[in-house]
Amino acid sequence: MAGIADLPLHDGHVPPWMLRVMKELTRSIVEAIIDERGPEGLVRGLTDPLWFQAFNNIIGMDWDSSGSTTVVVALLKQVSWEEDLGFLILGGKGSRMLRIPEEALEAERRLDVDSGRMTEFSKVSARATSVFLQDGFDIYEHAVVVTHKGPVLAIDQGMSLEHKLARRYHLDKDAIEEPFSGVAGIRADVTLNATAAESREARKAYLDILSEGKERVLRYLAQANAALGTPTLLSQQRKPERTARYYRPVMPSRQLLRSLERLTRSPPASERELALAHSLGPTTLRALALIADIVYSIPTSDRDPLTLSLDPFAYAYAVGGKDGVPYPFDRKAALEALSYLREAVERARVGDRERLRAMARLRSLLRGLGVEV
Repeated sequence: MAGIADLPLHDGHVPPWMLRVMKELTRSIVEAIIDERGPEGLVRGLTDPLWFQAFNNIIGMDWDSSGSTTVVVALLKQVSWEEDLGFLILGGKGSRMLRIPEEALEAERRLDVDSGRMTEFSKVSARATSVFLQDGFDIYEHAVVVTHKGPVLAIDQGMSLEHKLARRYHLDKDAIEEPFSGVAGIRADVTLNATAAESREARKAYLDILSEGKERVLRYLAQANAALGTPTLLSQQRKPERTARYYRPVMPSRQLLRSLERLTRSPPASERELALAHSLGPTTLRALALIADIVYSIPTSDRDPLTLSLDPFAYAYAVGGKDGVPYPFDRKAALEALSYLREAVERARVGDRERLRAMARLRSLLRGLGVEV
């Protein structure tokens, strides 16, 4: 079943008492999953945006709230650093994103994973969602999940002030091309998607353009801008709605000139080097995409990478929601579930795995009845 996970920007904060219950639910569920499937099993779930959404519902956050990302990531991060569970989460919302390099050093000590790999994975995944993909959502949350195998997942969230909605990105590949395991949100007017497989030739063109030097790039840009303003066959070949978004002039601002100066002084030899270049921003990439398309006739994709697998709303009936959807957070039910989970995990740790097996049998039974779990 396919659906769309819209994430409206909700006001307000989770009450402290409720947050404490949510944190303990998070801890117990995570411990149960790791005890049964290891850290890799938890990561497999987190790569699916709608599994993530269901986890959010189970602990009591509203099914459609933008806070479902910020709160869940924050709670998972707290739990991961407080105990030795085989995984750590770096970064988070706002200024926490900037702490990833220093947190990577501590994660290196705890998980014996190269901090440089973690930092580089973070940079590439962040560039994928904020530069190579331009869909109208500004990234304000960036977190990296790390296990003993290294960085395995990035979870980003962007905000559209125009639509008052958020979009969540799950990236499980250490690459620019098709890095997403899933994207949850509304269908967007994508300006360009240079992460798409069909943009491979365009990304090669970006490197060729930069290798020709700053002055040549600026001449190409002037030609492309001029072509946009003339009623040529080119303008007739483009879809009108796409022309309004993608095919608009890119002005050579001071920032763009500085960016091109740095990029052409020592041109990147690969798309990964381009992604890691300090001076690369959305405007520079759009200029390169415009030149590649109009001058070289190599277009960049505008495909929306949105992917969805099921409607997570059913999980919202577990313990209710912070804002009362579909009913107010039920503290008693949450505490009973927490007690059950704690007991099940403790029994499993001393050798009595019957309860977790019973839970597995229940899942199988529900699937047999056609209920997605």
